Amino acid sequence: QVQLVESGGGSVQAGGSLRLSCQASPPRSCMGWFRQAPGKEREEVAVIDRDGNLKYADSVKGRFTTSKDNNRDTLYLQMNNLKPGDTAIYHCAAAVAHWVGALRCDEYTSWGQGTQVTVSS
Repeated sequence: QVQLVESGGGSVQAGGSLRLSCQASPPRSCMGWFRQAPGKEREEVAVIDRDGNLKYADSVKGRFTTSKDNNRDTLYLQMNNLKPGDTAIYHCAAAVAHWVGALRCDEYTSWGQGTQVTVSS
């Protein structure tokens, strides 16, 4: 079992920035960010997909960047030029990784508690 602890959410005005953090214990190679807005289904934001490729949602491309500090076992999500449509609970997630010539990720089944991001217009 992996423990995921998120931090960094908050309230900002449109155009502002936030950085989310997610510390994993034990560390995992397959990690990503998801979000769920009220009344909507959970969606991928920035994830390592099954083929080991980093994938961003079209709605956040050019504005959000995910990175990982392996020394701290921490995943980050830098969110710039935030829009009201980005308002959601953001979850860090982890999947089991396999190395078969390249990284492969199973389905994401481990979730952090979530952190609220609210963007006002």
